[in-house]
Amino acid sequence: MKTILVTGANGQLGHSIRRLAADYPQFAFVFTDVDTLDICDARAVDAFIREQQADYIVNCAAYTAVDKAEDDEALCLRINRDAVRNLGEAARAAGARVVHVSTDYVFDGTGHLPYVETDATCPASVYGRTKLAGEQVLLEVCPDAVIIRTAWLYSEFGSNFVKTMLRLGKEREQLSVVFDQVGSPTYAGDLAATILSVLAQAEEEQQAFVPGIYHFTDEGVCSWYDFAVKIMELGGVPCRVFPIESKDYPAKAARPHFSVLNKAKIKAVYKIGIPHWEVSLRECMKRITK
Repeated sequence: MKTILVTGANGQLGHSIRRLAADYPQFAFVFTDVDTLDICDARAVDAFIREQQADYIVNCAAYTAVDKAEDDEALCLRINRDAVRNLGEAARAAGARVVHVSTDYVFDGTGHLPYVETDATCPASVYGRTKLAGEQVLLEVCPDAVIIRTAWLYSEFGSNFVKTMLRLGKEREQLSVVFDQVGSPTYAGDLAATILSVLAQAEEEQQAFVPGIYHFTDEGVCSWYDFAVKIMELGGVPCRVFPIESKDYPAKAARPHFSVLNKAKIKAVYKIGIPHWEVSLRECMKRITK
């Protein structure tokens, strides 16, 4: 039985993998977070991976507080770059394979066509720069890794846009949400299922683990405003949502105005189907209400 080590297991994606783990009895899972493994400690990472005899490492850990990162670049670099290097070096030494989760923020969002994996990166924030640095160091030390960029992640776990909108919608009669930032909402459960499918295929077929950078989001495109309107509708929340421009909602970190990712590569290589974001949002809302 092969062992999958999941870092950042207390976050949205880590929790989603936990929920699906029972569907993959061919794997033994080891779930860790900062309380059980400090991935910024290179020696601890190396010892832990050897002790657990990990065959696969799924790195869900990241510094994701986009605005706070502007004032805390050192810590952001430690988690999003240096810790990724630690995992990559330890994996290479142990003969383990890595799946690392990255972000649409590696692009500046000034494009008008869905970004493909080979498009030039140009992050416009500390968060984006540190995540890109993590991709780069991982491919340097562990070139056979799989990197999956995603965007607009939400789930029934932790804090995220969906849960925030539901909370605020119940507290207020109206909300203003930006309409000039466009992307694809992504249910963490769908990303978790894709990651586990990639690893399952690697075990079922020789040469099925194809290294490289991939893009994954749910299908479809909307603005944050459209997303919020649908959340209120599905949640039965009477709060009215009004569209505003990004300039009217100032934030410390720059956000990509266009975050749509082209998913043709991951669909072709790993033969996965991807649901529309509205379908997955309904599923998530059912879980939240439960």
